[in-house]
Amino acid sequence: MAEDIFLTGKFDGRYSAFIETVAGHRAKLHRYCSRMTGSVLDGEDVMQDVLFEAYRKLDQLQDNESLGPWLFRIAHNRCIDFIRKRTVRKVKEAAAAEPDVLPQAELYGPGISRALERLVISLPPKERACVLLKDVFDYSLEEIAALVASSVGGVKAALHRGRAKLAALPNGPAGMSAANNAMLELHALYVDRFNRQDWDGIRQLISDDARLMITNLYAGPAVMNYFTRFELMSYPRKLITARLDGESILVLLGGLAPEMVPTVIVRLESNGNSIHMIRHYTGCPWIFAATEALDPEFAGLTAVH
Repeated sequence: MAEDIFLTGKFDGRYSAFIETVAGHRAKLHRYCSRMTGSVLDGEDVMQDVLFEAYRKLDQLQDNESLGPWLFRIAHNRCIDFIRKRTVRKVKEAAAAEPDVLPQAELYGPGISRALERLVISLPPKERACVLLKDVFDYSLEEIAALVASSVGGVKAALHRGRAKLAALPNGPAGMSAANNAMLELHALYVDRFNRQDWDGIRQLISDDARLMITNLYAGPAVMNYFTRFELMSYPRKLITARLDGESILVLLGGLAPEMVPTVIVRLESNGNSIHMIRHYTGCPWIFAATEALDPEFAGLTAVH
């Protein structure tokens, strides 16, 4: 994703300065992107694309335009692109088959619960965006219309439809798909070799053309010193398996912090035979907070913030 729209390699100091400038917006952007895509990690990947795009288009930000809404407009467009392209996720898009006039139901407005916030993935993209922007992020109807390229009347209609559909849904978490056995076995091998510092063994799991992305730092080939650099961390560390949005992931405890708390999340992508993508997330406490450790010893762990 992000490596496709940005020069590969280590990101320069100007981009790091830009990240610091927008730091106050990142948590809200991630919350929006994760709800639109239906995945905490996909939301982070989309948000990284948003930040790359914003950095490249800074000269297009008008003097009288606020940074927050401008970033949200880019995020909205990126999320819509993601939903359209990632058909393998089988996002439910059934609005056209449903009547425009829905039965009266209890409507959810500002203060929408976290459980219902997760259920917005069941809505078509426009309704999903309007409900999130109004009931979660408290944007005005006029601001939402500008963000989603619609009219105030169109936003009102989308809000009515979306809220009514949410009211008809059970107030509980959306169903999660189980991680496949092949990926679980790959994770077990990776964790075992990592914790034994068997870097040659890990290299055997990585394809020759594998890609690596490190949040706000690097996008490019999976250079092998990525693994051995863990040895240079200041504190003891341990890699464990965990679950996030029903997906099996890896979590590094310690290493960057003296306590055994989550400091890095690793998402592996496999072509069935070997790892072809490693996504390394750090400095993203909004992701850590949603992670569930599979190891009973660390079931009650809390993240660094």
